[in-house]
Amino acid sequence: MRATHSVSLTPGKRILFLTRDPEQIRRQLRGELNLRMEELRAEDLMDDINTDAMTPAWACFDHRPEDIARNAYAGITVEGERLFPQDSLLAGNFEVIVAGYRKGVGSSRETAVQAEKWSGIRIAIAASFAPIHARNNIAQGVLMGDHAMLVRLQRGESISLAEFQKGWDKITQAVIEYGGLFAFTKAYARGEVKLEGSGAEPHPMTLAEKILAKHVVGGAGDVSLKPGDATCVRVDGGYSHEFTTAQVHYFLEQEYGPDYQLANPAKFAVFEDHLIYADGVAKMAPFSPKIQLLRDLQRAFQRHAGVQDYSAKDGISPGICHSVARERIIEPGDFIQATDSHTCMGGSLNALAYGVGATEYAALVLSGFTFVEVPESIRFELLGSLRPGVTAKDVMLHILANHARRQQTLDRVMEFGGPGLASLSPDERATLANMATECSAKAGIVESDEAMLQWLLARRPGASLAALRAKTIAPDPGASYAGGVHVIDLAAIRPMVATPGDPAQGVPSDPTNGAFIDELGVVPIDIAYGGSCTAGKEVDLDLYARVMTEAWQAGRRVKDGVSFFIQFGSESVEAYARRQGYVEIFEKTGVQLIHPGCGACIGCGPGVSERRDQVTVSAINRNYQNRSGPGKLYLASPLTVAASAVAGRIVAFREGMFSAS
Repeated sequence: MRATHSVSLTPGKRILFLTRDPEQIRRQLRGELNLRMEELRAEDLMDDINTDAMTPAWACFDHRPEDIARNAYAGITVEGERLFPQDSLLAGNFEVIVAGYRKGVGSSRETAVQAEKWSGIRIAIAASFAPIHARNNIAQGVLMGDHAMLVRLQRGESISLAEFQKGWDKITQAVIEYGGLFAFTKAYARGEVKLEGSGAEPHPMTLAEKILAKHVVGGAGDVSLKPGDATCVRVDGGYSHEFTTAQVHYFLEQEYGPDYQLANPAKFAVFEDHLIYADGVAKMAPFSPKIQLLRDLQRAFQRHAGVQDYSAKDGISPGICHSVARERIIEPGDFIQATDSHTCMGGSLNALAYGVGATEYAALVLSGFTFVEVPESIRFELLGSLRPGVTAKDVMLHILANHARRQQTLDRVMEFGGPGLASLSPDERATLANMATECSAKAGIVESDEAMLQWLLARRPGASLAALRAKTIAPDPGASYAGGVHVIDLAAIRPMVATPGDPAQGVPSDPTNGAFIDELGVVPIDIAYGGSCTAGKEVDLDLYARVMTEAWQAGRRVKDGVSFFIQFGSESVEAYARRQGYVEIFEKTGVQLIHPGCGACIGCGPGVSERRDQVTVSAINRNYQNRSGPGKLYLASPLTVAASAVAGRIVAFREGMFSAS
């Protein structure tokens, strides 16, 4: 356990304030400026600092934390130049880092916390933290506090460790007490930690509560759980990919020795999908040796541990892990954990799934169980049906702009149901679940129905419809939703984009920057990209093909000067597109097709911008600065992306729009 039960600042150590003013950050890094929290407001600090900014993709090609720390915050640029030069955080003698609201949004990459910790940071201060990032801090033993606590620390006060534990469940408090997840897990295995039952009286439960209740280790009979309960639960499955597996393997060897064994390896898998095309991106080419090492280390882990293998064959990936897991692995009622924030896409199958960091995954893949605090939920009751030209992506952009921006979804499970759900295909429901992570939610989960079961049955040879139906979970009538129940009239949704923002002016590039296309004005584009786990599904290919077929019939094709890329989400989606005749229409209209993979979504494949003056409209899930190249990126639906590629500017799709022009 920690040697001390109180926390104070170390004489001679410094505090870094991530202010909206870049020059103030430069002066702090150079040792010319020391700020005090009592002289600042939360509004003076950067909000929505994303993990891509803290550790961009190329920085994660190093799997040892001490190497990753050298490029902490390399993703924040001003006028194309790094705000944090290499080793600047490491050399700054900082022990506290301070941000505004929702620190650590975006990817589940634990490297963001590691970059800070191995640079000397032991306390992170923010007005609020994104949920996965918060768990990664806890797993790594980095304390989290708020601005008021920092004021007290700067005045010389010692603060009890109990205050840093306040608000967390009993298990998380114990993890904080032990200084990190590995130390706590070992103490639990030695019998030093005893977990109390939830003590909750029987009551109506949400989808998330019911799934977790069925997975409680040692649970006998009906278990009732409520938000805030801490419990140990079984994990039905999970996966990692070549961007993260090396760290999992490294941590397991460091903590448990080279002969470690997993409790149930058949439940878990590795995927080669994220970096499959990275070598072909000019910016990534210099990192080819490191990328190959990550691939080699993943294969070593797979051979050692015996997990399922979804490696590339002849240079072609079987697909993006979330897409393939949805097609082949996840079942209704499952509890799934994986090392990627878009793990929540599995929630479209009536499962509870969300991403975790490498430390948390290493601990649960070793044991087969994990520790959770039962999350709060927020319900979205869908009514009616979408108008022509509107998709589930527009629904999520609406929720991002109108609910996530106000933090209503923060660290909550987004539950989707209502009569309007039936009007959305299973693939469109996957878009809802997938983009819950952009809302800084814990997860997204969708009610089940016959359409979902039939979709699943068609992709699982030998599966039993009755058995799948028996696994489905429904929320109890009268269940309590801390985030409220929000009715969304699907017919009222309009085509939207998320604008790129302007980080240099304190406006984060973020999916919550929603705007209606008919109010956007003229925005010429250079690149259109359709793909990613969010928009590389069968229904997305239907939408791209619908637009390009109409364009071809009107004598139109991709606009001169525009590059339009479509990347399949999985090998089965590519096969579907070929059977439907979509490949032919794409090729005739000037679309560039890419085999399955993650690609441009993380800046590691065709479709990334190469210059700051380029503008991209993309169907991916995130538009963080520099994530998909240095240019400006607008998020949009598959229909909008395809229509814009033909028009040469951002436009919403309308039936007959090309023949009328």
